[in-house]
Amino acid sequence: MKAAVYPGSFDPVTYGHLDIIRRAAEIFDELTVSVLNNKIKTPLFSVEERVKMLEEATRDLPNVRIDSFSGLLIDYARKQDIHVAIRGLRAITDFEYELQIAQTNRKFSDGELDTMFLTTSLEYAYLSSSTVKEIASFNGDISQCVPEFVAKSIYAKYGYDR
Repeated sequence: MKAAVYPGSFDPVTYGHLDIIRRAAEIFDELTVSVLNNKIKTPLFSVEERVKMLEEATRDLPNVRIDSFSGLLIDYARKQDIHVAIRGLRAITDFEYELQIAQTNRKFSDGELDTMFLTTSLEYAYLSSSTVKEIASFNGDISQCVPEFVAKSIYAKYGYDR
């Protein structure tokens, strides 16, 4: 069985993330989407909230499993017996950053963890979780960026009733 992990903050999950998830799920027998508990960032949503959002957004994908982790991806992947990490690329600037991480993961995993890059569909190339949060913080329309149930949760975090 071919398995992969798609790690990320997913704060919040966007249509860009879901595009990568759906496409990776077509390639692999099992895809684990794992929410990183990143102690460096201050997320809008808790890990548990992000896991629940991803479960709801991917409920129609039977080979997608949602999980969470903290620490190094190479350690998590080793425990899960997963040897491929999925990363999405929007622009050349993403590539430079992601390439360095991919090479580091491969080196420090003794070659056990490879990275597969999927370019985001053009319709989502502009999209980032940070942009979504910024627009929503001013009560702007984020309906093109995230599923409706995610948008409602984001607006609620900022005190808007939509």
